[in-house]
Amino acid sequence: MALDQKIQEDLTTAMKAKDSERMWVLRMVIADLKNLRVEKGAGSTLSDEDVLGAIASGVKKRKDSIEQFEKGNREDLAVKERSALAILATYLPQQLGAAEVEAVVASVVAELGATSKKDMGKVMKAVMERVKGRADGKLVNQLVASKLP
Repeated sequence: MALDQKIQEDLTTAMKAKDSERMWVLRMVIADLKNLRVEKGAGSTLSDEDVLGAIASGVKKRKDSIEQFEKGNREDLAVKERSALAILATYLPQQLGAAEVEAVVASVVAELGATSKKDMGKVMKAVMERVKGRADGKLVNQLVASKLP
């Protein structure tokens, strides 16, 4: 079953269970997917990769919101965003640990022969393609920066 269909079915289940929080999050995802379809053009369908990209974007927005709410001493809103983040995370593939990402970064640096910060863009691009959707971009950036003198 396609991921967008699973999300639609999960929304139906949440509606039947009167789970308002899950309904809210899934409706936001579905709205993002509709916007993505409009951007791609009439009659286009979304691949699971497109759907995962939209969900990953939602996760990133939630993490940024949590950070801002915590800075603004709005713990009530941060809790709501953490809950939404947990729901979104169930649709993403298993995330890689820091050690696994570090191993990928080390192998890419060795393959590309990267020796300085000037090579950071090439390394980031290659690493992000390998860990697509399974690692946080900030973590990858930090690890790449630490590997390149």
